[in-house]
Amino acid sequence: MTLKVTPPPLPAQPVADAPQDNWVDRYAPEPLRPYLRLARADRPIGVWLLLFPCWWSLALAEISQGVPFPNLWSMFLFAVGAFVMRGAGCAYNDYVDRDIDAEVERTRSRPIPSGQVSPQQALVFTAALGLIGLVVLLQFNTFTVFLGASSLLLVLIYPFMKRFTYWPQLILGLAFNWGALVGWSSVHGSLGLAPVLLYLGCIAWTIGYDTIYAHQDKEDDLLLGLKSTAIKFGEDTQIWLAGFYGAAVLLWAWAAFLSGAHLITFLTLALITLQLSWQVSSLDIEDEENCLRRFRSNRDVGAILMAGLSFDLLLSWLVS
Repeated sequence: MTLKVTPPPLPAQPVADAPQDNWVDRYAPEPLRPYLRLARADRPIGVWLLLFPCWWSLALAEISQGVPFPNLWSMFLFAVGAFVMRGAGCAYNDYVDRDIDAEVERTRSRPIPSGQVSPQQALVFTAALGLIGLVVLLQFNTFTVFLGASSLLLVLIYPFMKRFTYWPQLILGLAFNWGALVGWSSVHGSLGLAPVLLYLGCIAWTIGYDTIYAHQDKEDDLLLGLKSTAIKFGEDTQIWLAGFYGAAVLLWAWAAFLSGAHLITFLTLALITLQLSWQVSSLDIEDEENCLRRFRSNRDVGAILMAGLSFDLLLSWLVS
């Protein structure tokens, strides 16, 4: 008689491409760690990159109305929404890419391919985060609720795009920056040219920074037959990045002008231009650490512009 021995579950090991000593690995309860890693809570940069377009749009809408301070309640709702929806998107993306992730050195330690979370558990987790996101969305006006929900199709198709096009970063930009529209509509209950320009600028920004990120995986992607702008641009990446980043700043400036922003916002955009120029000029597409550092530095871009918009709100009120 042969006894069937069930192997013990794999320990919840850190993900290879997560920052060392992140808060999930250090402080989160052990049973929650695989799910927090699935939601990329150990790498919060994605939350910031999703959140800042929401906050920028909210601030521009408030500048257009002469409001003296950012609406802290709306900022909080957008922060919660960004955290849960980024987590839901990552969990869904990992479910779709589970077989591919198992073949890539940087991603095979993620919760699904490493066996820490089953595909079925990942889907349930995605649905749970999505429900929280829906509750957050329902706190806004009716137009914003329908506008926010309309981004779902882009979120659903994005993980499949790298199988068919060299421009998955474009689809990511379309989906990831929907908040640039939603922030404005949460104040006005409608859209206008300013938020559309902000949205287009954010798309160009995303294509830029996610191209930098994609250079970390280009060799594995080529072996697996996957596509990306990193592969398409190749040695001309810096030229393309300069174009996309330049377009982003110009579109943001146009959106700010139409919203009635003041000098401080445009000075802030000048600082951002310097930061983006540093990214492009110092990029080494063959150095993964170099690429990762420049990708993560886009959180600074978001913080700088948000600080400028916040001061713009305050100063315009003080001088009025």
